[in-house]
Amino acid sequence: MIETNRPAAAPAEDEPDLLRDQFKQLLRYRRLIGAGVGIGLLGGVYLGISTADTYVATADIVLRAPTDDPFNPSLAPDKAINIGSERQVALSSSIAEQAAKKLGMPPKDLGALRSGLQVTNPPQTMVLRFTYTSSSPREAAKRANALTEAYLLKRQEALDATRDKMVKGYEDQRDPVAKQLDDTARQANNLPAGTARDSALSAKTDLQSKVNTLNSNIAKLAALDMTPGRVTSPATAPGAPDGPGLPMSLALGAAVGLALGLLAAWVRLVFDPAPRSEGDVARALRAPVLGYLPRDKTGGGPLLAAGEADPRLAEEYRSVAFRLAYDSRFADRRRLLVVAPRGSSETAAAVAVNLAASFAETGKDVLLIEADLRTPVLASQLPTDAGGRPRWSQPGATGSAPGGDADWPDGRQLVVDAGESGAFDLIPGERVRNVARALTSPRSTRLISEADSPNSTVVVLAPPVLSYADALALVDRVDGVLVVCDPRAVHRSDLARIRELISGAGGTVLGAVLHAPLPGEKRGGGRAGKAGAAAAGPTAPQPLTREPAGAAGAAGATAPEQPLAGDGSDTVALRTVRTGRR
Repeated sequence: MIETNRPAAAPAEDEPDLLRDQFKQLLRYRRLIGAGVGIGLLGGVYLGISTADTYVATADIVLRAPTDDPFNPSLAPDKAINIGSERQVALSSSIAEQAAKKLGMPPKDLGALRSGLQVTNPPQTMVLRFTYTSSSPREAAKRANALTEAYLLKRQEALDATRDKMVKGYEDQRDPVAKQLDDTARQANNLPAGTARDSALSAKTDLQSKVNTLNSNIAKLAALDMTPGRVTSPATAPGAPDGPGLPMSLALGAAVGLALGLLAAWVRLVFDPAPRSEGDVARALRAPVLGYLPRDKTGGGPLLAAGEADPRLAEEYRSVAFRLAYDSRFADRRRLLVVAPRGSSETAAAVAVNLAASFAETGKDVLLIEADLRTPVLASQLPTDAGGRPRWSQPGATGSAPGGDADWPDGRQLVVDAGESGAFDLIPGERVRNVARALTSPRSTRLISEADSPNSTVVVLAPPVLSYADALALVDRVDGVLVVCDPRAVHRSDLARIRELISGAGGTVLGAVLHAPLPGEKRGGGRAGKAGAAAAGPTAPQPLTREPAGAAGAAGATAPEQPLAGDGSDTVALRTVRTGRR
């Protein structure tokens, strides 16, 4: 008796594992990351080349406010000077015009002179920093100094004009008062002593006080120190370009490009409907991933992997079969339905064949049923011979339906030679007029129930579950379903829908087998359909077929009466399946 164990619950993933998994998922989009790095390198090359001949000269000016006592600590320069306004004045066109006259530049070059200037103010200082950028180091220093001198000259002129205006205002106020004072003094001198003389002398005193005040204000303005500021560090010709250099530019461009590429890959990952990892497949199907088939080095060779040049493929099939054998849900009934989501069934057929060979290698009596009655190809692609074990199908089971079509299964059985793995029986599929009636017939039910015999296993291959309803007609009799898919060619919603359909039909998804894209296979399509169409044609090559002549003749005799797949007559409503909430 074989001891069976239920699969343990998947352990909860910790955060480092999740981060590692997400990083691996980002590496799937190597083209986006490479494109980002390439764009960053191009930007770095442009930055390095564009700044290779860029020179920057800097001059600093400390601003001063007009004062009569520069050593008075109570005077706050930042209260008397608006540094923001002075910065805007330094960038104005009037300063540029004054500097252009000193440099001897024509007026048409005034815009170019202003474009290279940048004036900044270091925090918590009264310093204006003139930075000039040019393609020549000497020209940069020359223009920076010219602009600095032009600014100081303009500021000096503005301060002098302000003082002269204020002095003139005081003088305009003093002159009438002084004239009135002279008149009052003469009048007082001519008056005799008495009340009138005293009033005139009092008026003279008041007028003299006003004149003295105005003279004091004028004298104070004349004594002001009107120095606008001083140059603390004149501009000198730089000895090297201002740019970071080509190596540093390339490094910065590569870093920025890598960040952009990772961001683009993350956005693509977020909006990618395909499963991003094996965990996504397991969560969508609510079943474990039993194996990931390595890429076939034979380029799509024979279906049987035993004895091939790459032994990893055969070992992976054996590993999947071992995991199934120790799953109690499969060990109870030993009936396995192998399906693909949609598109090609070529890899699903290879999985069904090799699982049958792996089970046969363990000493079990294995029956492989090709329930794909639309494009049957196994008999033409496997090394087969006429079978001699009638317990899978009773002799004389062949017959004709009332319409004259041959029934399936018709009692024909083949033995597949799996080399060192042994042999297993094959019930090949055949084209029939009514696929649903053939799959739900009592004969096919009895055929699948052979797995109830001791030491027996039945593997059923069905068409893609989302393309046809054939697999759903077999789910309640097979129970265990194995989904074979390429994770990059199927959507997570498709996997969830498969699980809902199978659960609604009364079956269970045992797990999934993942594989890489087949050579030459496009997204959403495969080569199985083409192979099946070729095998059904009258001139299709059958290099590995060892089918008996009688069986081949019988198949050829019924071929003219078979309808073409997809004409609408081979698909009928099998049942109403409750898919549940999605």
